Amino acid sequence: MPVFEYTALNTSGKSVSGIVDAESALSARQKLRATRVYPVSLKEVDDAGSRKARGPSRLPQLFTRVRPTEVMVMTRQLAILINAGFPLVTAMDTMLAQTKSAAFKKVMARLKDALVEGNSFAGALSLYPNIFSPLYINMVRAGESSGTLEIILTRLAEINEKQVALTNRMRTAMAYPVLMTFVGAAVLFILMTFIVPNITSIFEDMNQVLPAPTRFLIAVSDLLQRYWWVLAIVLIGALAGLRIFKKTERGGRLWDRVKIHTPGVGALVRKMAVARFSRTLASLLTNGVSMMPALEIVKSVTGNAVLATAVENATQEVEKGQGLAPALDDQGVFPYLSIQMIQVGEQSGELESMLDRIADVYEDEVEATVMRLTSLLEPVMILLMAVVVGFIVVSICLPIFEMNQLVQ
Repeated sequence: MPVFEYTALNTSGKSVSGIVDAESALSARQKLRATRVYPVSLKEVDDAGSRKARGPSRLPQLFTRVRPTEVMVMTRQLAILINAGFPLVTAMDTMLAQTKSAAFKKVMARLKDALVEGNSFAGALSLYPNIFSPLYINMVRAGESSGTLEIILTRLAEINEKQVALTNRMRTAMAYPVLMTFVGAAVLFILMTFIVPNITSIFEDMNQVLPAPTRFLIAVSDLLQRYWWVLAIVLIGALAGLRIFKKTERGGRLWDRVKIHTPGVGALVRKMAVARFSRTLASLLTNGVSMMPALEIVKSVTGNAVLATAVENATQEVEKGQGLAPALDDQGVFPYLSIQMIQVGEQSGELESMLDRIADVYEDEVEATVMRLTSLLEPVMILLMAVVVGFIVVSICLPIFEMNQLVQ
């Protein structure tokens, strides 16, 4: 059912705003007037995230998609309201007025409608798989069945906050190196296509063979000056082809395998995946989800096809009666420390808390590694720029030195 955002006047003449679901704009106006609210303006809210949203028009969804931070804030606020004694429907209605995103407001309105119709909260969330992950839906389902929904929502908010905080810290750490890369590439392109041709043109009238570095510089400059658009097309095509290839099942698996086995990068990717696996599994087990369904859920949150396959194979071994630690160890992709900590957790009966500790350890290691790599990237990039610029300067100066020797 369409959802409309309105601005209206109540019987006291005070301006009010909100959203209302109705079959059409006319029905929405009639519905508002029935509650003695008289609409001044009315517009339909765009949708995002549901299965019905997967139509041929993809571009508008780039601008109307629901962001993870919005889900995080909604989860935290919903947990606070329910913990304060608000019924779920009333809490959703209260949050609707505070939601600024038009797309998310419509999603929340439909969630509220589904609750009013008698559906469970988890069932309503499952209508939007692009917004709410299987982890989110299953934890809410466990909370509803155990009567601890406010505790589950608080736990979900904490998980989302930690993941968003880690992602933001990594993006912040990588911002400067990425900016330096683009600026350096732009400066070199301008040097090679505009500055160098003007300087090297003075060597055309020389009746002598130019030094090899100068000839190489002139060849590269001519190539960029004449065929830069071809190089740009090839680069864009290669990136687009790689992106399309990664979206295929075979391509995605191959790309994930390359990332896992790349020196330096592989260890970082593995630690991030293990941290997500451990945090998610700990949350599910803590909140009443049994081991087998929990393992089925967490295999989709690792973010790597190789590790997901390893978890799936380990799940089959656990189903046969094997312990989680030896089942994961047999796959040969999980770090040794994580296997040992899981084994200790199983033997001590504190697997959930041990999984949380594993997540903390690897999240801290990932952050420290990223900070260390970015601190090393800065001088390395400056050094590379210095080498390239130095080569350009030397290539230009060598013929000038030879001319001076001939004059003498």
